[in-house]
Amino acid sequence: MDFSEVLIYIFGFLGALIIMLVVMPGFIRYLHKIKFGQTEREEGLQSHKVKNGTPTMGGIAFILVPVLLYGVASCFSIVSFDMDMLIILLAFVGYGLIGFIDDYIIVVKKDNTGLKPSMKFLMQSVLAIVFYLMYVSHHDTTLWIPLLNVSFDIGLLYFFLIFFMFTAETNAVNLTDGLDGLCAGQMIIALIPFGIFSWLAGYHNLVFFLVLVIGALFGYLYFNKHPAKIFMGDTGSLALGGLLAGVAMILKQEILLILIGFVFVMEVLSVVIQVTYYKRTKKRIFKMAPLHHHFELSGWSETQVVHRFWLAGVVFALIGLWMGVH
Repeated sequence: MDFSEVLIYIFGFLGALIIMLVVMPGFIRYLHKIKFGQTEREEGLQSHKVKNGTPTMGGIAFILVPVLLYGVASCFSIVSFDMDMLIILLAFVGYGLIGFIDDYIIVVKKDNTGLKPSMKFLMQSVLAIVFYLMYVSHHDTTLWIPLLNVSFDIGLLYFFLIFFMFTAETNAVNLTDGLDGLCAGQMIIALIPFGIFSWLAGYHNLVFFLVLVIGALFGYLYFNKHPAKIFMGDTGSLALGGLLAGVAMILKQEILLILIGFVFVMEVLSVVIQVTYYKRTKKRIFKMAPLHHHFELSGWSETQVVHRFWLAGVVFALIGLWMGVH
């Protein structure tokens, strides 16, 4: 990587960050004006009721800014649109669109029902199938095993792996978006190792786009930190989940996705365990699911939960990064 390439990444990061810092105040005011505010669940934590009315759909900004900047950069031949990048961009925007529909229904009806779970899952599934078909049209169906540095062709099983990755990851990131700054910070932590993997693999286009997304997320996080002035909504969380799954697929890091994004995994597992156990015993393992609410009810402040989850995310990301380069 030469100096000019480093400068491109730096300017991309700073460009996305500065644009977000400039546009977000006006965007927040606009969302206030049209009353696109969050409605907290009735069964949710009492301490979160003060968040009612906080603007949501902040994900629109950190989706559009990186995508538009990437498009501008492509006009100057800094980056290009190949099949891999098309998958990444469509995953980011496509799942964001599903989230937008869900958010729109929520803010219009002023409740948290949104899209019916079956319809949301159907839409997520269709996109997962589309991305699988796009991917296997120019890639094989091998699965790389970290540390052992061996690959196995798993054939049709790869379809089920990719289907599960996209549907599970989008829902896991969505569940993690429950505290101020938690999801955005955790996503920055998770994307950095994948950015390094992209650089090591020579995926200049992907490195540049991830740099743009990370810069935009830092800008968003400035307004989303506690007390949050805006939430990303399903628009943002589903988009980020789709992006993370798409990047892991393109880089052949499907297994490391589980480790690097293990905080997201813990969040979704806590819900699955809680629901399953309650249906069988009518008792709860956690005080409340997802997991971050359990720790809030255990006496941790919201910022303590966020910062400790971030720390856990850094540990998992570093382990995943180490495994990925060895």
